[in-house]
Amino acid sequence: MTLPTLAGHWDAVYAARDETALTWHQPVPQPALDRITAHAAPGDAIVDVGGGSARLVDALLERCLGPVTVLDLSETALAQSRQRLGRKAGDVTWIAADVTRWHPARRYAIWHDRAVFHFLTDDAARAAYLARMQAALRPGGIAIISTFAADGPETCSSLPVCRYSPESLSQTLERHLPGALRQIEAGLHDHITPKGTVQRFQTSLFRRSDGQARGRRHASAAMPAAAAPASAASASLSEVSPVTPMAPITRPSPSRSSTPPGTGTSWPP
Repeated sequence: MTLPTLAGHWDAVYAARDETALTWHQPVPQPALDRITAHAAPGDAIVDVGGGSARLVDALLERCLGPVTVLDLSETALAQSRQRLGRKAGDVTWIAADVTRWHPARRYAIWHDRAVFHFLTDDAARAAYLARMQAALRPGGIAIISTFAADGPETCSSLPVCRYSPESLSQTLERHLPGALRQIEAGLHDHITPKGTVQRFQTSLFRRSDGQARGRRHASAAMPAAAAPASAASASLSEVSPVTPMAPITRPSPSRSSTPPGTGTSWPP
């Protein structure tokens, strides 16, 4: 799908229903909010990639965190957030852009992405995304990336996704940006959609190294070979250990669909 068509797709998705009816809606944006507040200091710049109409920006402003930037492909989604926030919207930088083509104008302490990276099914697109993330994230900064887990849904909003375990996501980032990021936390959690469907997510936190990636060309150079499917990943996290499991989140009561178990590190029961 070309960029104008993709932007139009997401504009139509956001225009078709209230934001509280979207499958990814969260009245309280967890676990992202806990992770950001644990790592962000006052005055730290935060970018919410694919923030759309999500309410993470509301929660960050309430806690006087930021400055906050919200980037999304859909101008319709950003307009909904601006309308909801009212006068507070003026405290946020809003960017309607494709993250794989974006040129960050500043460095950020926190890069947050809930469910953008898993839509990048092409290796060149993943490389372009990671090149922008490396350019945007300051040395020592934190990247928080949530995707559908290895046993999560195979599509979202009629688009295919790549599912990841924390291990396979770490391997993908290391392959594109060798030595640039260290996985410091990882966990699985269940998201309940407004209709009660349970979706399994993985969330991983990475710290950017103080130096540049070692041993290979920058991610925007020649693209590496395609990654192995996330569900097949089995290598250990020895290169990025120790990895801290995230704090437990209350498990939902609805039964999940019968899918094979994921390969990722789960939160404590």
